[in-house]
Amino acid sequence: MKQIKTLTIIVISALLIAFVYSQLESKPKEKKTMDKMPIEKTEEEWKKELSPEQYRVLREKGTERPGTGEYNLHFEEGEYKCAGCGTVLFGSDTKYESHCGWPSFYDIDDKSKIKEIKDTSHGMIRTEVVCANCGGHLGHVFDDGPNPTGLRYCINSVSLDFAPDTNQSKNK
Repeated sequence: MKQIKTLTIIVISALLIAFVYSQLESKPKEKKTMDKMPIEKTEEEWKKELSPEQYRVLREKGTERPGTGEYNLHFEEGEYKCAGCGTVLFGSDTKYESHCGWPSFYDIDDKSKIKEIKDTSHGMIRTEVVCANCGGHLGHVFDDGPNPTGLRYCINSVSLDFAPDTNQSKNK
């Protein structure tokens, strides 16, 4: 009699677990894809246009090693643009040395030029920053920056192109 009760409990438990699991599996999965971007290209097109490192960072959400990027300690006056599509993202007037190993900015030229996405990869909760025009991964934004915004846009150099301020060069 005791064995029948034990077997009954095991069977009911197994059925209950199977039911709960089937309900979880039938729920629609959260989409990891982004909204459509104004610039839509195939992965093959991106691979032809970008260097292997740019592709890894911009399209596969990679990151460059800290302290290695071309623009980390770059403080010339001008504009920083998305390396994927040329959209102006940051001005040199908001760039600062954060000592984190990546180019850091406390503000963006125009907030409509980026999208912020919750990023729970690598066991952390962060805010990813992507170009709103092409969807290229730029880096992350943190709330430990200087005034006036208190933000630190921590951006991969390889995600950026720099255009010097031609008016400043003429004045020198």
